[in-house]
Amino acid sequence: MAAHPSLIEHSNEFRKDIVELASGVYTAVGYAASTQHMIVGEDAVIIIDTSESTKAAENVLAEFRKITDKPITTIIYTHSHRDHISGASVFAEGREVEIIAAHNFHSDLVAVDASHPSPNKAMMARTKRQFGIGLSFPDERVNLGCGPGDRPMQGMGAGFVPPNLLIAEDQLEITRAGVTMTLTKAPGETPDHMIVWLADRKVLICGDNYYKSFPNLYAIRGTSYRNFDAWADTMDLLMGFGAEVLAPGHTRPVFGVDNITAVLTDYRDAIRHVVAETANGMNEGLGPDDLAHSVTLPPHLASKPHLQEFYGKVAWSVRAYFSGTLGWFDGNPTNLNRLAPKDEAEKFISLAGGAANVLSEAEKAQTTGQPQWAMELADRLLAVGESMAEARVVKIAAMRELADQEINATARNYYLLSAQELE
Repeated sequence: MAAHPSLIEHSNEFRKDIVELASGVYTAVGYAASTQHMIVGEDAVIIIDTSESTKAAENVLAEFRKITDKPITTIIYTHSHRDHISGASVFAEGREVEIIAAHNFHSDLVAVDASHPSPNKAMMARTKRQFGIGLSFPDERVNLGCGPGDRPMQGMGAGFVPPNLLIAEDQLEITRAGVTMTLTKAPGETPDHMIVWLADRKVLICGDNYYKSFPNLYAIRGTSYRNFDAWADTMDLLMGFGAEVLAPGHTRPVFGVDNITAVLTDYRDAIRHVVAETANGMNEGLGPDDLAHSVTLPPHLASKPHLQEFYGKVAWSVRAYFSGTLGWFDGNPTNLNRLAPKDEAEKFISLAGGAANVLSEAEKAQTTGQPQWAMELADRLLAVGESMAEARVVKIAAMRELADQEINATARNYYLLSAQELE
């Protein structure tokens, strides 16, 4: 399959590497979907974030053990997403260790409360598509947008250990193994984000508040509203430390005060631009469909390598901001009580002169470079059970064509796995 060249090039961000950030501080890149960080103290080791699987954690620990054999006594979770918390049992090495997180730590993928109904099954199915679990590497799953396309899956989610020290303060200085760290609440991709600042070494470990891609303001696996304004404000907080090294939760570290200030400023301005333009359009009465096709980044931001849409996407962010602030209703009274998809499809097909005409147009669209229109036509046939085999063929081909056009890894993975499921 012919993936987008820029997406292929983006895989360089995830080449396996143990990067020394400063004396005694290391980051593991490319071993898992996320990065893991190690601070070597006087008589012990501190680990920050632990990967998404026990096998990935084992691989990272083996690399860290080439540097030091000091015991790991403290683990810090920057936030509660599965890819940061699921290898803790491996790093604990069979001992009781201190595990620190923010007081509002709450994972949406681990320890779901079974006593309340939830769409967890749907989210897990969509998570599988987003990350291309089941696609071949590297032909189909090039990368994850935020991590390598080829990483171990054994023990996915199995190594999570609940935190035993929850930090309630907005900012707290602690010392472990002779290492003084400042833990600061910094809501962004999640409300429970907590960053780690090593003042003596000018190293800032920022979790998923920054990584080299347009931010994933909305995850297509499904997520509650991520507070865009809080995320943008956190960029100002991060810049205030004057860090010389920025270690993200995904992608490679950034070195140099000027470089760090530049990427964080761009990140902040991109988020605020999406908010402002979407809010302005909403105030003018525009709905999410119009806005998703009209709001774009200004050229000076759209051209930046750290704002390419490898993981997040502007159009998805626009839709998320709309629904997160005004809800699902777009303001058009027609949409207060839309026809059921099957009813709409029946009327559409009848208006088009029958299923044969719709199928003909769908096949024509697919062969003339209109894969999105081809899918929309095919969906109407599938909704009413007409020309099912032919409609599936059209939709599968359209999804694969769209996948190869996509710079966004999660969109590519979602298209390809959905096509595989439809076959």
